[in-house]
Amino acid sequence: MTFVRAKLLIEKMLPGKVAEIRLKGSEPLNNVPRSLTELGHEILSMNREEGESDTGVHRLVVRKK
Repeated sequence: MTFVRAKLLIEKMLPGKVAEIRLKGSEPLNNVPRSLTELGHEILSMNREEGESDTGVHRLVVRKK
């Protein structure tokens, strides 16, 4: 479900625009960045939020191509 929401968000954006997406859990952390890259978008960064575990909340920054 997280990927679907991310994809819908990016589809509404103009090329070159940047979005920040919050991810939580191991499945979204693995699948969302990989899937967005496969669609041709650029992952700018992915960082764990302060105080979170390795599978806690992360911020993914992606640029639409």
